[in-house]
Amino acid sequence: MKFGAMVATKIDDWMLLKEAEDLGYDHAWVPDSQMIWSDCYATLALVAEHTSRIKIGTGVAITGTRTAPVTAHSIATINRLAPGRTFLGIGTGHTAMRVMGMNPTKPKAFREYLRVVRALLHGEEVEYTLDGQTQAIKFLHLDRNFIDIEHEIPMYVAANGPTALKSAGAYGDGRISAISEPAEFTASSLEQMKVGAEEIGREFPADFHNAVLTTGSVLRPGETLKSDRVIDECGSQVMAAYHYLYEVFQLTKDESIIPPSIASEWEGYCQRVAQMETPEEKRYLELHEGHCTFMVLEERRFVTPEAIQTFTLTGEPDEIIDELRKREKAGLNELTLLPPMDFARNVLKDFSELVMAKY
Repeated sequence: MKFGAMVATKIDDWMLLKEAEDLGYDHAWVPDSQMIWSDCYATLALVAEHTSRIKIGTGVAITGTRTAPVTAHSIATINRLAPGRTFLGIGTGHTAMRVMGMNPTKPKAFREYLRVVRALLHGEEVEYTLDGQTQAIKFLHLDRNFIDIEHEIPMYVAANGPTALKSAGAYGDGRISAISEPAEFTASSLEQMKVGAEEIGREFPADFHNAVLTTGSVLRPGETLKSDRVIDECGSQVMAAYHYLYEVFQLTKDESIIPPSIASEWEGYCQRVAQMETPEEKRYLELHEGHCTFMVLEERRFVTPEAIQTFTLTGEPDEIIDELRKREKAGLNELTLLPPMDFARNVLKDFSELVMAKY
């Protein structure tokens, strides 16, 4: 089992990921969401220059805000600073697109994007279509070392739905789940990815990297899931899940997507959204306030013990370790933590000392 640290992308907080390296974390993930955080590649450049062991990459790069050649060249530039330590996490952009009132990249376009990026990072010439025009493209001047694709850059695809999972299996070197999925979900997700690999005649890699994004809180003696510290450390992740579910529910009107653990709170949350000050046609500007960064005070009441159990990995050290061992047996390779920015140091330190050290 590997352990990853992901932090809100604030360029002058790059040292958090150096601290994560010192704490023993294996991967440092830097998110890409242009309307709420700093630029991920500028931040990665600083992390690259101040670390020496930890693997670094995007968590995750967004397909809708940059063309495929730009994404490939950006991560290959970071690889020039941290050769062999760089990875590309990549996704359709749930938050990055929805905070602009727009939809994430559609499945077919996402699959094509992955195909082009993978080819470029492998030094290949590839057919690329932009605005209806298709041309062959490839990186030039490789001998001048503007970028580094000589050292492998693994591509980890953000995927949860069946179509995205198949695309991850077809073109990815790994996958990251955007939700804290239990062991049985991990196993079924792997099967979908293997199908995706088979569909293009690819042998599914034996070393395929399978990560899950969440956060959590390591309980201290006498604490419960109702303790203020626990709510503080888990709240932003719980509410990010609420934001995501609300967006999907508005599109599908499918009540089955609402987990039973928050069903009793769902109507209250929908009322909370309906009462937001932002006009309905611009509500996306307020809906994602605090996304994976801090907890909006008015939403604290939705961070219930049941929601914490569903959307985070929280418990006493041995409980967390037992759960991780179950997930590892099901095919999970990495636990990636994205704590709220005001409590990131505490969470990363607790998991390092109380979970990782015993695992």
